Amino acid sequence: MALKKITSVTGACVPVPGDDIDTDRIIPARFMKCVTFDGLGEFLFYDVRFDEKKNPKSHPLNDPKFKNATILLSGNNFGCGSSREHAPQALYRYGIRAVIAEGFAEIFFGNSITLGMPCVKASRETIQTIRAIIEKNPQAELTIDIVNQKLQINSQTFPCSIPASAQNALVNGRWDAIGELLESQEQVDKVASQLAYIN
Repeated sequence: MALKKITSVTGACVPVPGDDIDTDRIIPARFMKCVTFDGLGEFLFYDVRFDEKKNPKSHPLNDPKFKNATILLSGNNFGCGSSREHAPQALYRYGIRAVIAEGFAEIFFGNSITLGMPCVKASRETIQTIRAIIEKNPQAELTIDIVNQKLQINSQTFPCSIPASAQNALVNGRWDAIGELLESQEQVDKVASQLAYIN
């Protein structure tokens, strides 16, 4: 079965401002004792969203007006720190389908693309403008055009960027290397049959 071609993502946005938001903040280590990634979404940003008694703190993801958001808006160097795959998995399991930031940590970026979750860069000015729009109208839909590398919201268009290799993988449905491998089983078997150390 061919992978979905991801040419654009449309949805409401939630702003999670700040630079250097690391993977331990995105998903605290104590919640990583899972066998699968199922259920990680409920622990997204847990320590900044809840106190020690599990009471909600003031945080954009706890704000009812952003409850339907599927696009996260943030600052520079998003996803830095450890290389844990759990961070993008937690975002995805929560319902986030794309991230817009000034910049991304390289491993976080790669793990996100492998989930089919685009991460695109935009300038600080663009992000601040979009944030102002969604603060006034949280239901405003934003479209990330991955093909043309543009953001569109309220009839306004802004440039964004994504590395060519990631763009190619998303728009051509080649973002999951394991999925591609499984789809090429016949070719894999053929190559394997020619390897002396397998036979």
